[in-house]
Amino acid sequence: MRNPFAPGVGGVLSADIAVPEHERELEFYSQILTTGSAPLWRDDLMNNRGTPVIGLGARSPEYEALPLQWMPHFQVSDVGASAARALELGGSELMHGKSEDGQSQWAVLVDAMGAAFGAIPVVGGESEAADQPHGVGHISWLNLAVSDVTMACRFYEQVVGWSIASADVQDGFEMRRPDGVSAAEICHASGDNAGIPPVWILSLPVDDLEESLRLVREGGGEIIKGSTDAGHAVIRDPVGVCIALEANK
Repeated sequence: MRNPFAPGVGGVLSADIAVPEHERELEFYSQILTTGSAPLWRDDLMNNRGTPVIGLGARSPEYEALPLQWMPHFQVSDVGASAARALELGGSELMHGKSEDGQSQWAVLVDAMGAAFGAIPVVGGESEAADQPHGVGHISWLNLAVSDVTMACRFYEQVVGWSIASADVQDGFEMRRPDGVSAAEICHASGDNAGIPPVWILSLPVDDLEESLRLVREGGGEIIKGSTDAGHAVIRDPVGVCIALEANK
């Protein structure tokens, strides 16, 4: 079963980005996500139940060190330990929030290939993320295309707590949470994935993919992989950031 958007170690709770041209970017995403007769997203980019899933912030001086890419927030059992292990495995730490007594509360990390992500504590089981119904905007899948799949899998096994699924999927591997649910795919940056940068590509479902892709082009973005017929597409937004859209199932 695939379900990255759920509580527990290895689950993704949300994602965010700090962008230049903030007003233009906000308009772009609010248009491409809120399409169809029953939109899954609201124009504030929360899902249609009002739950924060993605956050689009302005690129203020405080966030200038963050790479220009969507960053998923992975739930881990120990933020401090995950940050330390990331550094040992060739990654880097961009930000690290701690309490007054020095306890790690959250961190922004980058893997050895340059993909950024947040490390946060596990959310409680009572979270709405535990059982989101169909028709609610959410992060439906995560994909990372890299030149060294073995190294990337090892990194996320030790930093996030995933394990490699036994099946090879499209020249890569599904990564499973400790509960056995698949949360993401790490694949080779070749073939169909050529030209996609080594960053986490979030897949966001939309109610009318054809209309969303039309608005991508109209809004100054481009489609770099996929189509309406395929049911999904990786796009590049007006400031060069990649994300994926897929038809709601």
